[in-house]
Amino acid sequence: MATRPSSLLSDPPATTEPLGAFRMGVLAVGDSITNGGGELQWGVALQSWALWIARGLGVPYSPYAVDGATVEDVLDRQIPLFERAVADPHSRYTLGCLYIGTNDVRRPGFDLDRFEERHGQALTFLGERCDRRLTATIPLDMGRPRNPELIERVNAAIERSAAAHEALVLDLRRFGGRQVMMADHVHPTALGQVAMARAALEVLAADGLPTRVDPGHLLSYQTTAWNRLRGDVTYAYRHLKQDARRFIERRRRPAADRHEPL
Repeated sequence: MATRPSSLLSDPPATTEPLGAFRMGVLAVGDSITNGGGELQWGVALQSWALWIARGLGVPYSPYAVDGATVEDVLDRQIPLFERAVADPHSRYTLGCLYIGTNDVRRPGFDLDRFEERHGQALTFLGERCDRRLTATIPLDMGRPRNPELIERVNAAIERSAAAHEALVLDLRRFGGRQVMMADHVHPTALGQVAMARAALEVLAADGLPTRVDPGHLLSYQTTAWNRLRGDVTYAYRHLKQDARRFIERRRRPAADRHEPL
């Protein structure tokens, strides 16, 4: 007859705290920038900035972001999916991440007031689940052709929404450059995602949430003169190809329809 090990002769004491009393890490919603995924950069995998934050904080990661998403998708699809899929309906998270707007602002008929309202609703949901909330502004250099005036108005709406819901803001207005942004000037590179996470961790540390490990210390890669040259040529080719395709598309449209928000 089998006997229980001495360490299990008695049942552990029952806890008065439900599973939800423990923090489950980082909960992230948003678009392709938060979803991550893509080509390597110097052998570094393209992973979400929110995932790098979780690694820097030493906590688990729960992603619900989807490529091409708008703020409407966050509220109508991603949050309902989370509510259906989460194992413990009472679970709480250390941090909730929301980065949205790059697809919204490029949609015809973009409604800034509606965006701000829905952005606030997403932060409200994260506030019900998370100890802290972090959102981000959009780089002013985002997209081609540029429209920094419109993007700045969106950023002001994001900051108003964050202030109204006591959320932290990662300011990415000046974020950009060959090494951190792809040729489309929308999506961060693998190292760009890490740079975003490191900047976000500084914001969190200033708010009292310390970084346990710098994401940069988790990277291991080497570059050579040949690889750098090949990367620069590939970047230039993709940039030229994108600009040529956009030029042809605009020439084919009727003159009245050639305006693009970005």
